[in-house]
This record gives sequence, structure tokens and C-alpha cells, in this order.
Amino acid sequence: MKVEFINPFLNATKNVLETMCQTAVKANKPSLKQDKYSYGAITGIIGMASSSISGCMVLSFSESCILHIVANMLYEDPKSKIDDDIADAVGELTNMICGGAKAQLAKTNHKFDLATPTMITGQGIEIAYHSDAPTIVIPFSTEHGDFVVEANLAEK
Repeated sequence: MKVEFINPFLNATKNVLETMCQTAVKANKPSLKQDKYSYGAITGIIGMASSSISGCMVLSFSESCILHIVANMLYEDPKSKIDDDIADAVGELTNMICGGAKAQLAKTNHKFDLATPTMITGQGIEIAYHSDAPTIVIPFSTEHGDFVVEANLAEK
């Protein structure tokens, strides 16, 4: 995967979480993913395709992290466990972050169509990626836990 694809995902993630969810996030060092399993307790996956590139973005949260992010997003107290409302919020966050990255990538003449996000609950669930390209993992830290953004894009 080209390095030019990383910053749009990093920037979009920080923008969405800090503005829409009032959550300070710290990006940590990106790395190559070594397996095909979900990181966190809940994961959003969205396919991305253009005439020349295809792949997906994965957004995966630890339970404590997502419960506090959604509480901040909705101005409510944190829920005690992941439920359908949390899953819906992860879908919205996946859409917003991928949409933000899509807008930044469009400025470099990479225009994508986005699929509807799919949510999975449970840690260590195998993910079928949309391309065989290496997957870049960008880990993030918050006051209440960690999450990752994974980008898996390859030229057709």
C-alpha cells in the first residue's frame, strides 16, 4: 500500500473523533498487520473501490473506548456494554472517517465509491479483506482505551 494513502485516514480519524465525539486521540506508530483478525470488541468494515484501486477500511475499538466515545458523541453517560446503539454508532463513525479520507484522496485524483459498512462484534474475528495488499494499521490511544484504523488498498 502506498504511503500517500495513510495520512488521509489518520487525519480523518483525528478530525471525526475530536470534533464529533469530543474525544482527544493520539495517533501511534503505524505498522503492517500480521494477521487477519479483528483488534477490538467491535469493528466496522467498509469497502472502497475505484476504477484502478480497491480495498477496505477497518475501524476497531476496545469496549471501554467505544462506550466512552459514543457517550461523548450523544452527550450521555456511558453504557455498560456494547449493544445495537453502539453498533449503529460504529457504523456512523466508519462512514464519517472513510468519507473524510475519501475526500482527501479525491484531491490526489483517487476517487472511490464506498460500500455500506458492516459491523462485527467480538475480538479475534477473522476478517476477509478486499485486497491481498499489505494492511496498514494505525493505532490510536484515548483516555478510555485504544482503537485502530486499518487501511487495505491495492491497485487492480
